[in-house]
Amino acid sequence: MGALKVSRNLVGRVVFQSPVTMTCARRQSSVDSDSRVEPQGGPSLEPDPKVARTSGSDSEDRGAALMLRWRDASDESAFEELVELYSGEAYALVTRFLGRGWPGREDLVQEAFVRIVRARDRYEPTARFSTWLYSIVYRLCVNESQRSRHRGQVELDASEAGSSPIPDGAVRPPDVELERQDAVKAVRNAIASLPENQRIAVVLARYHDLPYAEIAKTVGSTEKAIKSLIHRARETLREQLRPFLESSGQAWAEEATP
Repeated sequence: MGALKVSRNLVGRVVFQSPVTMTCARRQSSVDSDSRVEPQGGPSLEPDPKVARTSGSDSEDRGAALMLRWRDASDESAFEELVELYSGEAYALVTRFLGRGWPGREDLVQEAFVRIVRARDRYEPTARFSTWLYSIVYRLCVNESQRSRHRGQVELDASEAGSSPIPDGAVRPPDVELERQDAVKAVRNAIASLPENQRIAVVLARYHDLPYAEIAKTVGSTEKAIKSLIHRARETLREQLRPFLESSGQAWAEEATP
């Protein structure tokens, strides 16, 4: 009964009030401002090598440490810190997988943390906390996508596709900025058209810098299968983006974050 009472308090006071909403808003701003440029050929789908070497290492897993503190000592502040640290990343994954035009993204993040609350007493750190969280978010996104299949293909908000601010404050000529916006939209729509298993592999590798082994744990697959998925996704994206690049005469493709 004590654990149930704590969980109810946490769901009511932490999950469904400001921390998730505020963190999601901050993360949306970060997602919107990520508009770096890469050479022609489409966005690279390889994880950052430095991140890939450390993400699955034995370095401290802050999320797992907080979960254990919350589980073993009923320390509510540990859960509050989990929400603060990880709800933004969860929101970013939902946004990149389903698209910025998808309604109810904050609700999915909240549901992910509700499931964490329910699993607290059973929690064991068999994987990195972020990997566990991403796997919960991924399953929720797939379920949401399947329930909403009648809406048609995953739809990105085209009206926002080129609205990302330029991080360095530089002002591009109007024609260059329009071409940049077209590139952002093309890349986002190409990623959105991928099958769900390829899309999640691409998003986790490219935008969350997860090594293949961690992606495999997230989606319940093998590292070899993930390499194959990303290879097929890369070929598909390259083929879909080729007409756009050739017709626009661009020498680059945007590293777009859906």
